[in-house]
Amino acid sequence: MGFLAPCRGMAAMRLPLNASPADKPHLLVVDDDERLRALLQRYLSSNGYRVTAAPGAADARALMKSVEFDLLILDVMMPGESGLDLTQSVRKDSAVPILMLTARGDPADRIVGLELGADDYLPKPFEPRELLLRVNSLLRRAAPPEVPAAGPVRLGEAVFDPATSRLMRGGKPVKLTGAEAALLQLFTTHTGRPFSRSELCKRLNVELERSIDVQVTRLRRKIEEDHKLPLYLQTVRGVGYMLVPDRG
Repeated sequence: MGFLAPCRGMAAMRLPLNASPADKPHLLVVDDDERLRALLQRYLSSNGYRVTAAPGAADARALMKSVEFDLLILDVMMPGESGLDLTQSVRKDSAVPILMLTARGDPADRIVGLELGADDYLPKPFEPRELLLRVNSLLRRAAPPEVPAAGPVRLGEAVFDPATSRLMRGGKPVKLTGAEAALLQLFTTHTGRPFSRSELCKRLNVELERSIDVQVTRLRRKIEEDHKLPLYLQTVRGVGYMLVPDRG
């Protein structure tokens, strides 16, 4: 249930440690396995992150009331409230990136987490380096773009600004997860261009093509008037997906 070969790759992805503690991304690790929790905290801290750990959902909730974390790492199977339950609850008022750890290998189990708002999955056991790569990737997705992208794109009542990753609908802000924002930003900066699922996986560093379908479904619920009859985020038969915004 812990790391796979925990000694390998420990120094390979080390981040600069000369930044002040306040400038380092702050991660929250939630896992009832005390040994794994300690390993995660020590490894991620040694690679340039601030790390806080909690043994369960209740402790995590208490911490999140007073601390704004940059990323959550949640175990799926925990006594009482599971990582899936916590993810669903967090997504009601937060878009913080969520990486889920699971001992379940069935892709269908991972899809459930993605549907509830998780951004990525990492099956146990795992290599420490892969964990670090996924954390880095999620934090990059959540970060504001360094170069402003194209101007705001109108999708009926919804308006998305790629420069700020902000979605408005009917004049009200709509919360996006990091994965949703990254996907919508890619579509809005390449409007009218169809993307295959495999290409979207490569561009967004996603493992399962099915997870792209899940994110598209979630986005459609947020931008389309009828997500079952999408006008803007269209399916291109035999290819994948394409965004067709309003003109003018």
